[in-house]
Amino acid sequence: MSAEALVIHDLVYRWPRQRAACLDIPGLSVATGERVFLHGPSGSGKSSLLGVLGGVALPERGRVTLFGAAITALGGRARDAFRADHIGFIFQQFNLLPWLSACDNVLLPCTFSARRKRRAGDPVAEAARLLSALDLARELWHQPAGELSVGQQQRVAAARALIGRPELLIADEPTSALDAPRQQAFIDLLLGEAGAAGATLLFVSHDARLATHFDRVLALTEINRAADGSAA
Repeated sequence: MSAEALVIHDLVYRWPRQRAACLDIPGLSVATGERVFLHGPSGSGKSSLLGVLGGVALPERGRVTLFGAAITALGGRARDAFRADHIGFIFQQFNLLPWLSACDNVLLPCTFSARRKRRAGDPVAEAARLLSALDLARELWHQPAGELSVGQQQRVAAARALIGRPELLIADEPTSALDAPRQQAFIDLLLGEAGAAGATLLFVSHDARLATHFDRVLALTEINRAADGSAA
């Protein structure tokens, strides 16, 4: 595995039909196993950056390399397969399938990725372990995700990202709907799982109190020229 988990070179991204770029990042690298806390004001491009890094969106220009693979050069299906195999993504809006149970949502990565299924060992037992660690009551495991509270859905989304020990964890405001005790339990679990797997963690939050848990604190305005108005 590459010593650098993530390398960005000359990245430019703009929303469709928008004149101005929302991302203009000359360069960034993150070491394998590094835990990075990323922050910035609303509209600074945090979610857009995570979408590009996760292969959900393609930049207008530039290159993103994850673990030696240039994901920006891959076609749509190949990006989807790479993301399923290597990336655990906690989306800000959760992106759960509301008609599936909480447990079945957690198991989805093991359905789409043989690699994640193999790394999970016994996927059902692993899903149960993660849901228990995130303090989701057992009687909720088989309820449709759409019937759960926002905080409960957030914990299901976290368990889904963690199952199968992905090499990169991307978390977009993952504790916003959690109370203080569950927030701390979540952080402890996330850091523990990342450490056990040797995973790289990119964590976005407005809550500056959480920054002390991370190896590096990075303001998006420091690296994104579009956010500070200096883009060409």
